[in-house]
Amino acid sequence: MDASTRTFHRHRARLLGIAYRMLGSSADAEEVVQDAWLRWNDATVEALSSAEAWLVTVVTRLSIDRLRAARIHREHYVGTWLPEPVLTDAADSPNQLVERADQLSFAFLAVLERLAPEARAAFLLHEVFEVDYGEISSTLGKSEAACRQIVHRAKAQLRDERPRIKVEPADHRRLLEGFAKAAASGDVHALRSLLAEDVELISDSGGKVPSVGKSLRGGHRIANLYFVVAKRLGDGMRIALADINGEAGLLRFVDETLESVQIFETDGHRIVRIHSQRNPDKLERIARSLAT
Repeated sequence: MDASTRTFHRHRARLLGIAYRMLGSSADAEEVVQDAWLRWNDATVEALSSAEAWLVTVVTRLSIDRLRAARIHREHYVGTWLPEPVLTDAADSPNQLVERADQLSFAFLAVLERLAPEARAAFLLHEVFEVDYGEISSTLGKSEAACRQIVHRAKAQLRDERPRIKVEPADHRRLLEGFAKAAASGDVHALRSLLAEDVELISDSGGKVPSVGKSLRGGHRIANLYFVVAKRLGDGMRIALADINGEAGLLRFVDETLESVQIFETDGHRIVRIHSQRNPDKLERIARSLAT
C-alpha cells in the first residue's frame, strides 16, 4: 500500500461516518466514499495543504448532490421514508459510525430529515465532526457568517424535535428486554404497561410489504397490534436484541428471515416512539451481516 492509499484509508471511517449521517443509507454512503476514492486517485495529492480537509469537502459535496437527487425520489416514495439502520456491534461496522453514538441514533437521523441538504451538511460538520467554520465555508462555498447562521437556524429547527430526556443505556435496555418478552408471547397487558399512552409507531415498508400506514398512535392500539402479530405468527416469530445505531433495539424474524428492525425511544420508564424499518431493501445489509 503506497502513501496515498494509506492516507485515504486513514480517513475512510470519518468519511463514511459523514456520508452515512448525511444520507441515512449505508449503501449510498459506501458509493459516495468510493467516488471520493476515485477522485483522490486523480488528484495531485502532494499539492494539497490538508488531505483530510480535501476529502471531507469532496464527500460532503457528493453527499449534498446525492441528497438533493434523493429528495426528488422521496417525493414519490410509498409511505414514510426512514433511514437504513446499521448494526453497530457487527464485525463490519465502521468504527467512525460508533463514535458519538448520541449523534448516530436512529431518532437523530430521522430528525435530520427536516433539514435541507446544505443545512444538514453544515450542522453535521460543525456539531458532530467538530469542523471549524472556516473549513465549512470552503466546503459549502459560503461565507463564515452565512455558515454560522445556517448552523444556528438548523439547531433551532431541531431543538424541539430531539429527545429532551437522556436515558441511561441500562434503563433503555431493560425496557426493551421486557418489551421483547411481551411481544414474543403476545402478553397484551405487559405490552400496555411498557407503552406510553401517546406512544407512536412509525413504519417504513417502501410499499414492498404490508404496513400500518404513515403512523399509528396510542398504547392500546399498538399493544393490540403486537398481540395480533404474535398470535398470527406463533412459533414462526423470533425477536432478538441487537445494538442498532449505537443503542439497544430489536430484530424480528419470521421463519428465520429478518422481517423488521425496530428502534425505540423511551423516557426511561415507558416507550414513547417506535421506528420500524420493514423495507426489505433497507434490511438487506443487516440480513447479510447476520448470515456471515
